[in-house]
Amino acid sequence: MRVTHVITRLIIGGAQENTVATVLGLRRLADFQVDLITGPTTGPEGSMESLFNSEPGALTVVPGLIRAVHPLFDYLTLQRLTRIFEASHPQIVHTHSGKAGILGRLAAHRAKVPIIIHTIHGPSFGDFQGALSNFVFRNAERYAGSVTSHFVTVAQAMTRQYLAAGIGRPEQYTRIFSGFTLAPYLAANNDPALRQRLQIDPSDIVVSTIARLFQLKGHDDLLTAAPGLLKRCPCIKFLLIGDGEWRGRLQKRAEAMGLQKHVLFAGLVPPAQIPGYLGITDILVHLSRREGLPRALPQALAAGKPVVAYDCDGAGEVCLDGETGFLVRPDDLTTLTNRLVQLAENPALRELLGSRGREFVRRSFSVETMVANICTLYQQLMAKRHE
Repeated sequence: MRVTHVITRLIIGGAQENTVATVLGLRRLADFQVDLITGPTTGPEGSMESLFNSEPGALTVVPGLIRAVHPLFDYLTLQRLTRIFEASHPQIVHTHSGKAGILGRLAAHRAKVPIIIHTIHGPSFGDFQGALSNFVFRNAERYAGSVTSHFVTVAQAMTRQYLAAGIGRPEQYTRIFSGFTLAPYLAANNDPALRQRLQIDPSDIVVSTIARLFQLKGHDDLLTAAPGLLKRCPCIKFLLIGDGEWRGRLQKRAEAMGLQKHVLFAGLVPPAQIPGYLGITDILVHLSRREGLPRALPQALAAGKPVVAYDCDGAGEVCLDGETGFLVRPDDLTTLTNRLVQLAENPALRELLGSRGREFVRRSFSVETMVANICTLYQQLMAKRHE
């Protein structure tokens, strides 16, 4: 079976990690020929392209496939993708992310690819942006959805949102959790050397975030809540893991608030090192307002750490309120503060929620389970086509 995946760019991020793990996992299976098309990867978020260095022919970079809307580049990229599909004859084209999701599906349809699949890693429309942007993206998704054979969602919340927008039919949707290699997270430990390098004392309570330093990720809310948190728990250190365009802005704000000693910027951390940073974490907080299912949540739970998250999109499908962590309404900084203080002051509660979370993730989030579920879906769709 020949399958081509398409994604807009291979920065370090949840959708990209999911896509790379899927492509590399499927390439290990018999009877599969799988490759990936991406746009150029630039910026402070890092790149995952090096993971394909030992996979000759697996990765193709299309220069015009860029994130920003650019009519000329978009038209030329549509033409280029169409030619690629017409030459390689994939049986399945599987797209990811906004721009690649639109252009890739339309190109696959023009090239008469038999099965076109799109994974919804996060919403393209919603309260996080204005009415004009929502109108454009909702209608673009409807148009691309009309030529889509099947949708994969990382959370049921995405299925509900897209069906409510008139995109597809219920039977066209399958939820497949975004799996990852569990072993390093299950083995994560509190490394004294890493804590010392980051200037974190043994008695400090580490509240970490794992996210691009960018809008809609909730870092401003955490900084706003920080003084009140520190008044009640002076031993808290905030560890911001990740990089992005907002780093300088957030650093300046932390300095202006006098929080330099309490807010630590870890910078860009390679995915392989994330388990180590979670090992020294006591609580993972995730305040994103736009994300299908935040990958940081199951990663933290796999490491046995409780999570506190805004109740947005699919967060509640992993942050099970009162069982693996606490959900908080967006902008409710009072409850956010109370929940973080509750966990900071109660190590037994942190251990209980973290151990429940570890078992939940162990059952549902292995990369092997994800790849097997995607393989099964491909086979079912192929079989249905030949009925």
